[in-house]
Amino acid sequence: MPDLKDHPTLADIQEYVSKLEAERGFEGNTLQQSALLLGEEVGELFKALRKAQKMPLDKNSIVGSVDEELADVLIYICSIANRSGIDLEQAFRDKEEVNKKRIWETIQGG
Repeated sequence: MPDLKDHPTLADIQEYVSKLEAERGFEGNTLQQSALLLGEEVGELFKALRKAQKMPLDKNSIVGSVDEELADVLIYICSIANRSGIDLEQAFRDKEEVNKKRIWETIQGG
């Protein structure tokens, strides 16, 4: 089992995901498979959020916690980044430089 050091960087988490996928036999998954799995995990996150907000759910649904589902989403985001050769930390920094130059407006609905 790979070790994840205390206070990991985003690069550490990406490397950990790569190792855990190899250990668990998922290194052969395609980019498409990882993207579809991410979609499933986002759906599970939505159910967990609904449960946390005490919204109605199918009584037969097995629903995880928000923190567990967020962790699963992060794993698949790292998986997709790894398969695409993307350094997530650098991508995040680059995107934030673009975002800093945007003008953000809040639209009031009613």
